[in-house]
Amino acid sequence: MLAHMISFNRFTSLIQSLALSIAVVAWTSPASAQVYSQAGFEAYLKQVSSRARAEGVSERAIVSGLSGLTINQRVVELDRPQAFDPNSISPPFEPYRIQHVDDARINGGKRAYAGSASLIPAVEAKYGVPGEILVAIWGHETNYGTFMGGFDTIRSLATLAYEGRRRELFEDELVASLKMIDRGVNRSQLVGSWAGAIGNPQFLPSVWLRVAQDGDGNGTRDIWNSRADTLHSIAAYFKSAGWRAGEPWGAPAYVPSGFNRDTVKTQLISPRCPRVFARHSQWRTIAEWKALGVRPQRSVADDTQAILLEPDGPGKTAYLLTGNYRVILDYNCSNYYALSVGLLADEIRR
Repeated sequence: MLAHMISFNRFTSLIQSLALSIAVVAWTSPASAQVYSQAGFEAYLKQVSSRARAEGVSERAIVSGLSGLTINQRVVELDRPQAFDPNSISPPFEPYRIQHVDDARINGGKRAYAGSASLIPAVEAKYGVPGEILVAIWGHETNYGTFMGGFDTIRSLATLAYEGRRRELFEDELVASLKMIDRGVNRSQLVGSWAGAIGNPQFLPSVWLRVAQDGDGNGTRDIWNSRADTLHSIAAYFKSAGWRAGEPWGAPAYVPSGFNRDTVKTQLISPRCPRVFARHSQWRTIAEWKALGVRPQRSVADDTQAILLEPDGPGKTAYLLTGNYRVILDYNCSNYYALSVGLLADEIRR
């Protein structure tokens, strides 16, 4: 979901309204106790209003979006676990795969794909992204639209921005959500995940502004109710992120016993999602991988560049992953997310 700088949890319940009638709201973080006042929150929203005006947001949108907001304690509680220990060991991929590429999601994806049969050819022709990849993203983000979240988007973003741990990110998204109102989105439509993601593809507001499409030609970019707008919008995101038409996302691979992984270990440190990219090998062409004894388990052109990933370590399932896999990571920077999207897409198309 962050299209995506944040990993979004699957939600099992809707938020209950918090009646905050007191002036001071307090909660405890693992590091320290912090007190946030409603008065301080309102003062911060005045700063946001000034910034929004300077960026051309109308007074109508500012009043509609920010009037009467209160701090959402539950949102902060959900955000706290997102901070991770850089020295922690990643859990195994296989349980994640079983949970996210299960029969229900595969069958739901096949139904969604069949139900989109009249739309997919035109989307594929325009953007070059396979329909099964688009449907797999839709399935992972909102279970094909069955649950898009129940949190007031603007309230969530305002709370997270005021809390301050990632103020720059969330304040940018808060202002972007006000711009959405100016572009015709109803205030009541802005409901989604606790971290501000909205609609079938769980776009952040800035992503909606940048890539959302009017796929059905009715004059709106409705990623909540329009299947055409949803598929066109996801495809536009992938195209903007560099998807290469005709190239697979990757393939399971055979790695020979005794393979020397040190010879292909990457020395690069990525400034974006360093833990994710650190698990990738150096780039080699498929022909070069074959010469090393590493073979894709389905046809991939010999001149295709790929990295090797063994998510559960040597002796377990390995993958040769192309540049298009990196595009999936651009949508949500998690190897397990990207792998499961690719594997689900394969099952949907099968």
